[in-house]
Amino acid sequence: MSDTPSRPAESGPAESGPAESGLEAVSVGGDALIGLATLGKTAAALALILVIIFIASALLKRLQLRRQPGGSRLEVVSATAVGPRERVVVVQVESQWLVLGVASGQVSKLHEMPAPSQPQGQAAPAPGPGFVEGDSFATRLAKALKHNAGLGRRG
Repeated sequence: MSDTPSRPAESGPAESGPAESGLEAVSVGGDALIGLATLGKTAAALALILVIIFIASALLKRLQLRRQPGGSRLEVVSATAVGPRERVVVVQVESQWLVLGVASGQVSKLHEMPAPSQPQGQAAPAPGPGFVEGDSFATRLAKALKHNAGLGRRG
């Protein structure tokens, strides 16, 4: 028997106990950070997809609006609501006007008549200061500006 105190055999793990608990806390915190990073990346990808969808729909609407007037033989002349989901619509198809009743789920032809030579919504150009029937917009604008400038000087 010696006078020196003996060391316990399990002194190694007892000393590394607090260090291990710190490493476990860092690894648990690291897992939480990794989870938040993954969630952030997923949210960013979803936001990007939504932006792409909105941009694509806006472009498609714009392209459809440009194409329609040139090749369309169908034009809605007038529409009036007669109920919460019912409408009476006047549609011009080539040289005919169709009066249609439109309800949820069905369309009924109410009347058919020849289209007038000049649509009702477009009146004859209003006479103005020296306007002639064949004048271009630029000519009419110049004449209107001259007319208005002359009126301003008189007053």
